[in-house]
Amino acid sequence: MDVPHPTSGWEQVGERFYRKIPLYTAIFDQELELDNYIVAGAPYGGAVALYRDDSKIVAYQPTKSTKPSIDIYSCSGKLLRSIKWDKGAIKGLGWSDDEKLLVVTADGTVRCYYGLQDDFTQFSLGNGSENTPVQSCKFYDNGMIAILADNSLISVNSYDEPRPKLLASPPEGKVHSWAIIAPNYTLSRAVEVLLSINQTVYVADATECEDRFLDIGPFTHISVSPNGKFAALYTETGHAHVITSDFQTRLSEHDSRSKIPPQYVTWCGNDAVVIAWEDEVHVVGPNGAVAQFFYDNRIHLLPDIDGVRVISNNLCDFLQKVPDVTEEVFGIGSESPASVLLDAVEQLEMKSPKADDDIQLIRPQLPEAVDTCINAAGNEFNIHWQKLLLKAASFGKSVLDFYNSDDFVDMTETLRVLNAVRFFEVGLPLSYEQYLRLTPPGLITRLLNRHNYVLALKIAGYLRLPTDKIYVHWASAKVRMGTENDETICRLIVERLAGKPGISFESIARAAYDEGRGRLATELLNHEPRAGRQVPLLLSMEEDELALDKAVESGDTDLIYFVLHTLRRKLPLASFFRTINARPLATALVEASARRGDEASGIEDTAVLKDLYYQDDRRLDGADVFLREALRQPDSRTASDKITLAAKLLSDNARENAFELSALKETTSLLRLQEVLDRDLTESFTGLSVNQTIFKLIRLGYSSRARKIASEFRVPEKVHWWIRLQALVAKRDWNEIEDIAAKNKKSPIGWEAFYSEVLKAGNQRLAGVFVGKCSGLEPGRTVEMYENCGMRVKAAEEAVKIRDAESYYRLLEAAGRGTVEGRDIERLGASVFKR
Repeated sequence: MDVPHPTSGWEQVGERFYRKIPLYTAIFDQELELDNYIVAGAPYGGAVALYRDDSKIVAYQPTKSTKPSIDIYSCSGKLLRSIKWDKGAIKGLGWSDDEKLLVVTADGTVRCYYGLQDDFTQFSLGNGSENTPVQSCKFYDNGMIAILADNSLISVNSYDEPRPKLLASPPEGKVHSWAIIAPNYTLSRAVEVLLSINQTVYVADATECEDRFLDIGPFTHISVSPNGKFAALYTETGHAHVITSDFQTRLSEHDSRSKIPPQYVTWCGNDAVVIAWEDEVHVVGPNGAVAQFFYDNRIHLLPDIDGVRVISNNLCDFLQKVPDVTEEVFGIGSESPASVLLDAVEQLEMKSPKADDDIQLIRPQLPEAVDTCINAAGNEFNIHWQKLLLKAASFGKSVLDFYNSDDFVDMTETLRVLNAVRFFEVGLPLSYEQYLRLTPPGLITRLLNRHNYVLALKIAGYLRLPTDKIYVHWASAKVRMGTENDETICRLIVERLAGKPGISFESIARAAYDEGRGRLATELLNHEPRAGRQVPLLLSMEEDELALDKAVESGDTDLIYFVLHTLRRKLPLASFFRTINARPLATALVEASARRGDEASGIEDTAVLKDLYYQDDRRLDGADVFLREALRQPDSRTASDKITLAAKLLSDNARENAFELSALKETTSLLRLQEVLDRDLTESFTGLSVNQTIFKLIRLGYSSRARKIASEFRVPEKVHWWIRLQALVAKRDWNEIEDIAAKNKKSPIGWEAFYSEVLKAGNQRLAGVFVGKCSGLEPGRTVEMYENCGMRVKAAEEAVKIRDAESYYRLLEAAGRGTVEGRDIERLGASVFKR
């Protein structure tokens, strides 16, 4: 069979050529009557959604269901999914860049179907759409605009996190047509809406709606080019105007000479406008140049980034501007180096010596010719011409001494992938430019949505892409649609995925759980090696104890805390403690967390601790909680009540807890005493210890009360004397201290303590009084003590007694020999120390 020349489908439009590439034939059943359907196509050769147009009357067909549905087909006519629809009139049908199907109803409800399945997320447009019906919608990359009956415009800029917002209000009046400029192509980086109202066009965005002051409307169609730079306006009189999207420059005008309004006005790439009626397509280029294409059936147009798909019941074509490299190679009369190189290969196949002549003719431009042939091969849909162009490139680079073959290899791989997905059974007619925009991972995702797992694996392996997502998607589909029992499906999945790196059994288990197969989900989770992936799903499946066991097994305290906090929020306290009681590590972490409590304030969670200790019958620990609470209380009465509760916990085993009970009893007595002191005196005693209470009373002058408390709490005599001494020194009550020295021959704490405390307080005279009362001191210590008190004569006297010549002469030199003090010292040692 003869292969048609690439130029056979070309039509000249001005100085450039456009081509019609047949993609598929006999794609739809003839009974489908495509003209009676609303048709929306996903970008990048994606799926086609069909929905019966309610405004058209159709003949009753007894063999077909009368229940409305949204049918999703591939471009080759393969039915991918049929979605039952019973939610009312559809006012918007469109696709996102990642092939999510958007369905908008008159009441502002938006459903977002993902994965070409029945699964969807739903949100409402709000902003008055519940009362004012939606009229129509326009869609772009990952957002949409809806126009209501009162001309209000509602924008959604993300389907993943929809936050519908009102745009600036257009004026009243009938909107004859409208279009949008995607945020990627506006100076404000916000979506803009073009509306034909009356004779002009208004441009609305988030803040304002401006009149562009046209006088050639109204316009039945408005269409914006894929790059957002140009707009096509079609009038009721059949004139098509092309202007820049900022409305500053009119570029061209075309008279279609048709009184019948077209069905479509859209763009073929960024260089030509396509105007289509029922069976006729006009491609209008610069300066009004036009090419016409005719069809036997009624057609629909599906615009894409670099062309337009034309579909009817029996075919799917692709209209596209002939790429520059293709025109350079195949253009009529072309003498470019790439064209000569292609001719050289053809001559080589015929074993003609002219092949060498061709090569020598273009040898200086040979690298450029090779590159052009490689790029031209990528833009060809016909496999014969792909091979011939690559053969030409291979021949050309074999002649060159140095040539980097990376582009050649990449293009060969790309074409094998493109040819595989363009196959009728797959139905993804990607052009080379669409493939680059979609990217290989994006293509893999589309194959997974169509359950083409074998092809996805082959392409991933061929392009050296990870395959874990493919296996996970297959397994997830298996648990959703598999008819086998849970055990069989689990075994099949585990056997198939054994040894595959990066597999997430958690994702598969979640799919099983969402499908209502909880037992299968649990079994699959046992094969998930990462506890951090197991635990959240187990919690959502209400498998609380299993989730806690998995977290404990992992040894990850953060994960255990996550489970414990989750269980604490969802379970009654008794159930929570029953769950953790058999798990010592979990119990210990709960206790540690409760003791740490609010880390900002340092206050422990006493309620949890009390319940925990009560459940475990840990009475001593429970009493400890009450005691710590008591210590934090601002008033003694509340603190006393807390201590009473602590004592009550310990009273059941009084023999073992005798010491603790005695301490608590004394503490209670102290608190009651302090309550009386707080009431009687102006100072606060709450929270002080017994010793601190005695100290404060003595310092305030209530020594008798202090003695009474010391007696009541059996404070040792030595301790009481120490407290009394420190309080009197702090009070600077020197008379009382002197009186103590005078009335008492002995001190339980020794007189050296009095000497030290008084001396530290700065009273050298009084400190010296206690030196003579000290006993049992080391030799020479008295000399040092008197000297510290500034009493050199007394110190010298002591030095003479013990015959310490060194200290004696040191004191003499310090006093000065000519001073009164010095003469006194000399007189003391005159008979003992002679020089």
